[in-house]
Amino acid sequence: MALGADAVAIGTAALIALGDNAPEWESEYQKLGTTHGAYDDWHEGRDPAGITTQDATLAARLDPVKAGRRLANYLSVLTLEAQAIARACGKSHLHNLEPEDLVALTIEAAAMAQVPLAGTSWIPGKNL
Repeated sequence: MALGADAVAIGTAALIALGDNAPEWESEYQKLGTTHGAYDDWHEGRDPAGITTQDATLAARLDPVKAGRRLANYLSVLTLEAQAIARACGKSHLHNLEPEDLVALTIEAAAMAQVPLAGTSWIPGKNL
């Protein structure tokens, strides 16, 4: 957002909030050659949790009311965390974040993102 993004991608996190990758479907994930918490073949339509599928039997596993509450809770917490980050940067609103507010917590992250290491103006590999 600090770089001016109009949207933030949260698709995978939203799927998990809805109940995807739940341990209760472990045996189903193993049949697909994976484990809960690692399944990422949602595009294949074999989602054991019934979220990203057209299979009526699998889709019946999803409780839309429960899933909706989980997603609403996730989005609410995500909003609160984003507001806390903005306040930690000394901003009164998320929309006030700017590229100058971006810093990295490790040298590796600073080098990859080409942003300063927190507490410095040093960007590894850029300003030697």
